[in-house]
Amino acid sequence: MASIRFSNVSKIYDKKNKAVDNLSLDIHDREFLVLVGPSGCGKSTTLRMIAGLESVDEGTLYIDEKPVNDLPPKDRDISIVFQNYALYPHMTARENLAFGLKVRKTPKEEIVKKVNEAAAILEIEDLLDRKPKEMSGGQRQRVAIGRAIVRNPGVFLFDEPLSNLDAKLRGAMRSEIAKLHKKLNTTMVYVTHDQVEAMTLGDRIVVMDKGIIQQTGTPTALYNDPENLFVAGFIGSPPMNIYNGFIERKREKFWFTHINQAFSIALTVEQSCKIFEGDRVSMGVRPENIILSEADEKQPLTGEITFIEKLGHENFVFVNLGGEKIVARTNPGVNNLLSEQKTVSISLNKLFFFNTETGKRII
Repeated sequence: MASIRFSNVSKIYDKKNKAVDNLSLDIHDREFLVLVGPSGCGKSTTLRMIAGLESVDEGTLYIDEKPVNDLPPKDRDISIVFQNYALYPHMTARENLAFGLKVRKTPKEEIVKKVNEAAAILEIEDLLDRKPKEMSGGQRQRVAIGRAIVRNPGVFLFDEPLSNLDAKLRGAMRSEIAKLHKKLNTTMVYVTHDQVEAMTLGDRIVVMDKGIIQQTGTPTALYNDPENLFVAGFIGSPPMNIYNGFIERKREKFWFTHINQAFSIALTVEQSCKIFEGDRVSMGVRPENIILSEADEKQPLTGEITFIEKLGHENFVFVNLGGEKIVARTNPGVNNLLSEQKTVSISLNKLFFFNTETGKRII
């Protein structure tokens, strides 16, 4: 098994473009860590530096507390699974699984044993004599993972391995990879742009943007306690509703007022103590913390339903609130109609506030 440590690591292209900027991160032995973020955020570059496929331009990368900046990939005790499977098309699954071991001159009896063990773990015994063209995408990905397993590495690296699969297969393979981690009890680092994938797989998640770590934590911590606007908007499906505005005093209370005066929301006493009159802030609220009820002229927040996304087990209801879109998560049994007027109630103790300029969390 192995631990990994980045100490002030940067990857620089064209002498000025930092794909990864001063990264410091500890990946614990036997941990399942997920790197997530939008395209170009530096997550795959970070993974490739662990594998030795990208050089470290600044700082030091350690594996098991040994610096590996200059260590060739073949000497790092690492296996990597790619998005495109990278199987040899002229070889059967059995031959693909055995190839790396043959190159290392592993004894034949040991090769047979390791190939059979990997096939049993992944339940692909009946595929061993098929070539890649005779397999589905999910089956090919299992073989690609099996090729990594036979090496029995200290670290498994996954670079968006499920991107080429359809939605149903992705869900099934997520479950298989999670079970695989429990079976092998080894260190795994997984890269994805899909935050749902990250939330369901990772012991810990590292959210990246523009080569910089935005926040590291458990899935629950990232969802319930985002440290900045980027994480708040990226983690969650659908994402958090976020509105820019300012704090003002009205009727002996402090209020958050939308920048275009679309709506105002009274703050609790605790919130009022942490935000000051005149402050420009961004307010966030999760869709599940918005309640829609029959329109009431006495209620200050009333909007018109513009779209309903029906998912069977729940609905996402899009409401026009004074020219601003607000998304609510509702029970599928709730009967909503387009153009229907609804009162919008927001859980005041479930609001998030951020500094609009820096993006940092205030409350």
